[in-house]
Amino acid sequence: MIEVTIGLAGATMLAMALIVSYILGWANKKFAVEIDPRVEAVIEALPGANCGGCGFLGCSDYAVAVVADGADVNKCPVGGDACAAAVAEIMGVEAGASLPFRPIVHCGARLQDRLGRTEYRGESRCASANLVSDVQGCTYGCLGFGDCARICNYDAIHVIDGLAVVDYDKCIGCGACARVCPRNIITITAFRSERIMAVGCANKDKGKDVMAVCKVGCIGCKACSRKSNLITIQDNLSVIDYDQYSDECLPDLMKACDKCPRHRLVFVGKPSPKEQAAASEQPAVEVVAPDFKTTVDDTEWRG
Repeated sequence: MIEVTIGLAGATMLAMALIVSYILGWANKKFAVEIDPRVEAVIEALPGANCGGCGFLGCSDYAVAVVADGADVNKCPVGGDACAAAVAEIMGVEAGASLPFRPIVHCGARLQDRLGRTEYRGESRCASANLVSDVQGCTYGCLGFGDCARICNYDAIHVIDGLAVVDYDKCIGCGACARVCPRNIITITAFRSERIMAVGCANKDKGKDVMAVCKVGCIGCKACSRKSNLITIQDNLSVIDYDQYSDECLPDLMKACDKCPRHRLVFVGKPSPKEQAAASEQPAVEVVAPDFKTTVDDTEWRG
């Protein structure tokens, strides 16, 4: 009797498995969604970094957007011009100009430049410190706890003397550092040349308030804007119009740089061979490693 029961149970399970398999096979064919073969071809042409630098969730999402929605073929910061050309060939379009996008840290204040600092004895992360009032006098400046450095998969940004500094030789412009910065002082900008001028400050307070909390912050004096049409003052802060940026504008920008009393107009990007040679003669700067401790008594503030 037991043998019969086991046999019936086994036969029932087998029959159910066959029925379910048939139903799944039928549903797979009935509801199958045809995939444009160009999507797979675009995915193959992309580097597969899935960094999100193109503005999409990953390479697959970007490939679908290119094929189905007509997204630009030159948005991949990792693949560059070669990748854009390959994707353009698949889509039968012109690749167009492909500008590299790189981050700019809009803060130039190192620890010794910051006034009104108070001791912070909490989680050594920018996201945590940003929730605490009066961590440092400037409520716009870099906190220096290295959230951007930890999120970077390419070792392209480090905290040096309390300030995030980009290594443009390693940076691919994925934008991870900008997305994780709680104060939004890192912007991903189109570089029309290897090095471009940037405003190393994000403080929008009035000049006297800036001077009370920082030795180098922009005070909105308008000296730079009087020398270059590319620079305007918005909310007490100098802003460069990168849509109009070109090498022809550099003479006026250099004049503006010379006139800045706080030296907040700086060049960022890959240095020239001459600058690299000069830098090699200087002593190396020690990189401040982030402190991962969470015990408040052992945590040292470096923001």
